[in-house]
Amino acid sequence: MKEQRDSVGVADVEGDDAGQAASEVADHPMRRSGGGGVPIIVGTALLMSSLNASSISVGLPSMAVDLGVLPLRLNVVLTAYVLAQVAFLPTSAWLADRFGAKTMLQVAIALFAVASLACGLAQSLVALVLARVMQGCAGAMISPVGRLILLRSTPRHELVGALSVLSIPVQLGPLAGPLVGGLVVGALGWHWIFLINLPVAALAFILVWRFAPDVPPQPAGRLDRLGSILIGAGSVAFVYALDSLLNVGVDPWPSAIGMVLTAGFLSLYWRHARARDDAALDLALFRIRTFRIAVIGGAFFRLIPGATPFMLAMLFQVALGMSALTAGTMTFMTAVGSIVMKAAAQPILRRFGFRRVLLINGAITAAIFMCYGMLGSDTPAGLIMLALAVGGFFRALQFSTTWGLAFADVEERDMARATTTTAMVQQLMQSVSTALVAIILFGVMELGGRGELDSWTVGLGFPIIGALSLLSLLWFARLSPDAGHQLIRSR
Repeated sequence: MKEQRDSVGVADVEGDDAGQAASEVADHPMRRSGGGGVPIIVGTALLMSSLNASSISVGLPSMAVDLGVLPLRLNVVLTAYVLAQVAFLPTSAWLADRFGAKTMLQVAIALFAVASLACGLAQSLVALVLARVMQGCAGAMISPVGRLILLRSTPRHELVGALSVLSIPVQLGPLAGPLVGGLVVGALGWHWIFLINLPVAALAFILVWRFAPDVPPQPAGRLDRLGSILIGAGSVAFVYALDSLLNVGVDPWPSAIGMVLTAGFLSLYWRHARARDDAALDLALFRIRTFRIAVIGGAFFRLIPGATPFMLAMLFQVALGMSALTAGTMTFMTAVGSIVMKAAAQPILRRFGFRRVLLINGAITAAIFMCYGMLGSDTPAGLIMLALAVGGFFRALQFSTTWGLAFADVEERDMARATTTTAMVQQLMQSVSTALVAIILFGVMELGGRGELDSWTVGLGFPIIGALSLLSLLWFARLSPDAGHQLIRSR
């Protein structure tokens, strides 16, 4: 079977190829400076995209006021970005192989900057969504292509340390994003959430152009053009259908047509993918039991992390009237909890195993998320922050566990395609959860006869999403008690 190129690049750094790539950059000035140069260069670009992604939700209420739309309709600003990433992710790996990883990273950074400028200057929801689609396509290239440069230019014995350095900006973005977003929106306005990307993009571009090692193009293989087009078309139809549902007073037929087109494009892709061994989204991997359970069960669970930023923005700023800075400070605590979890995940898994952790922790995560619906204006700030930090801890534990389980029984030769497939499903569920929350809140508001969002309306959304996430337990219960044991065996 001919392997599809990996969005992370693991399959491309095996054996002699890794040694040759490492030797070609051994004399590079950033290598001689101590070995940390490449991770820092790549990390600058990753920090830009992750910081932007995590700060957007804080500015949604302000965007709604300026653009003259319902706050719930702003879910499309988040959804369009993620779906563009899903559609463009397979193409990004092929482009890196075809034209060279360094060249494509420079193109991605420049495109991200242009898209950010367009977002900041947008005067309508349509213009903002179109700019976010372009930004999502650029974001789909930055992370995998940046990692590809690191993997192909770092000797094996230095790879772990290099990846550790690279993980710092990846963790820092989600951690600092809500705070930065709150500060920027409060002081300058929501447009500057996008405009502050410009100097960071300029710095990242210069660093890549001047110091990043040249990674030569690789044999690119075949690009699944039709599969990518079908996924992209389905994503566009899906965004259009969901946005139409939230457009008050508009004929319901456009939304219905959009849903039919979405189902049609995805059905065509399913038939197309079954006949290829290099499909953009490899369906053959779902024959692996642990992969299937982790991805499908994890998809239901990911309704919670996907819905959290949007839900908290609606609760804190729209329903409870908090300032953007206060809301950002509150949301910041979810990232704190997830960072603390990193040291506890491995001991917990060794003690209880994947199956028990996924079942028990999944129930705990859903219960905590449901309790967020009881938060109100009279809830002490300290209690809100504690609840968010605890929820962030258990949510991150569940996310890391499902991610690890997905690769437990995947053969090394299939690891590249499994990485791309899981990343696409993860991004798709993030967009679905954001859109689903907006529809649920809109339905509750309309059925309850309430003219605007309040704490009661938003509060009902938390138990509904939490209950839906419990469907993941039906899948996790099918795991054997020793599932994934090879990943957590004591050495």
